[in-house]
Amino acid sequence: MSNIASTNYYPASPGDYNPILDTDSYKVGMWRMLPPKAEYSYSYIESRGGRWDKTLFFGLQYHLKRYMSEPFVTDQAIAEAEEYFAEHFGDKTIFNRSGWECIRDEHGGYLPLTIKAVLEGSLVPSHNILASVRNTDKKCAWLTTYVEPALLRAIWYPTTVATNSFEAKLTINEFLVATSDIADVLLPSRLHDFSARGNTCFEASGISGTAHLINFRGTDTVNALRLARRYYRAGMAGNSIPASEHSVVGSWGGPVGEPAFMENMINEFARPGAFWACVSDTYDLWNAVDNLWGDRFRQRLVDSGSTLVVRPDSGDPTVIPIEVVERLGAKFGFSVNQKGFKVLNTVRVIQGDGIDGQTIRIILQKLKDQGWAADNIAFGMGGALVQKGIDRDTLKWAMKCSHITIDGQGSDVYKDPVTDPGKRSKRGVMALVHEAGVWETLPLDGNGYRDQLHTVYRNGMIMRDDPWDDICARSVASFADEFALRTRA
Repeated sequence: MSNIASTNYYPASPGDYNPILDTDSYKVGMWRMLPPKAEYSYSYIESRGGRWDKTLFFGLQYHLKRYMSEPFVTDQAIAEAEEYFAEHFGDKTIFNRSGWECIRDEHGGYLPLTIKAVLEGSLVPSHNILASVRNTDKKCAWLTTYVEPALLRAIWYPTTVATNSFEAKLTINEFLVATSDIADVLLPSRLHDFSARGNTCFEASGISGTAHLINFRGTDTVNALRLARRYYRAGMAGNSIPASEHSVVGSWGGPVGEPAFMENMINEFARPGAFWACVSDTYDLWNAVDNLWGDRFRQRLVDSGSTLVVRPDSGDPTVIPIEVVERLGAKFGFSVNQKGFKVLNTVRVIQGDGIDGQTIRIILQKLKDQGWAADNIAFGMGGALVQKGIDRDTLKWAMKCSHITIDGQGSDVYKDPVTDPGKRSKRGVMALVHEAGVWETLPLDGNGYRDQLHTVYRNGMIMRDDPWDDICARSVASFADEFALRTRA
């Protein structure tokens, strides 16, 4: 039976997941390397800098619910691990059978750990503690670092993707605020997740797609919606619109059939107030924009009351969409908003090919320079959202032990390599403090700090189950504060 109240999630099956095997090989023998009478070990997780100087924390709750909320340490799990490691190392004694039997017998198969973390959706400067883990049974001092591979992976990937999406949101909002009359209305739909096919596996696409959704509502990654609902109690976390692909265009008989395809799209989707998208470069983008959408079907589009979103999908992404906007403006006309920028009538553009943080800025700057509002374009991001340049070193993630208790006496643990000061680790038991807008990592020494690390897990119990709406609201507040800070700067 689950140890959390909410049943709107699905934990891993004990037969499919074995926490004893969810580690690095070298961790298996660590129990024999600790000092005698080691009782409690404390480790922390942080970003040590990297591409961005702040991180938008997200994703731990999914891991806790799926992989740590059930009694996974069973007879079967122990036997399986013992067999694996005996063969793997060629040594039957390296496996800590008695330690895992203790967890099975004295803790009902739940991991005797306390995990604390900053609230998901919080934006925290690098070099600050974001989470900590400590064993609660003094016979299990070895366990704290044993879970490092699983726990660090559970945090670094979704948090890095969420931060990547967050940074794109800052860029897009910069141009919306400068050129649009309805920036707040448009912002949530301006970056659409196209990443499902470009990710490494089904679970990774769900995790990263959900991380994106705390910043934007646009997605085509269906299993992200599912994950948000199951593990974060979300309603419908994202939106999409009807959209075509090259295969359906081509199925109408080549270039001569393209007009019939377009007419079918109008018949099927052009309703008052509706948005629908068509990829338009299957053959000749400029013919599609100028002669088909912009001439042959122009009046039908205008009369429909819908909005056609034209998608170019090839060529230089910093050139083609700007020309598409210009050509559509010549055919459909435009209005001029209160900020003096042009807004297309009846049509919009979405660019999904070649989009990353850099190309988004280039495109929006070019449109602004030519007098076009950012209203006219949205973006789809695939691999660059969840894969390109996204790894553990993007934000220099680390989990390090910083304190140990041996026979009742506590002492600090740290590393300080002379060959790389950037890998110097923190010492002691720490609090994350947020006062007057400033985040600091300080010693947890009873000085009355209001620690921003909340207990989220203890001995198999999920201690905090944040709903989706609260996390998104926290992300929105983090965004507003950061945008105001950068604008002032």
